[in-house]
Amino acid sequence: MHDEIFSDRIGEITLTGPLARLDLVSLSATEKDAEGKPKPVLRQRVVMPIDGFVQSFGLMAQVMQQLEKQGLVTRNAAPGEVRPTSPAAAAQSPNFK
Repeated sequence: MHDEIFSDRIGEITLTGPLARLDLVSLSATEKDAEGKPKPVLRQRVVMPIDGFVQSFGLMAQVMQQLEKQGLVTRNAAPGEVRPTSPAAAAQSPNFK
């Protein structure tokens, strides 16, 4: 049996020596920030060697290209900023059927 971990996003990535630490966060149902939005809360940490992180980044870049090609995300003017084209488009992903 494989455990699944849900995360809304990666909250922070810390490089320490030969390791990359990825903090997985979920939006709190109870804690709010100053604007009244749900606060991100640390749920799990993934620790991997730098070479594994670099390989993972390459895989994520390939997936991003596929999402752009399918029209599910678009890159904005800000460097590195991407957004789903619409909530409905995200729901059409074959990963969520």
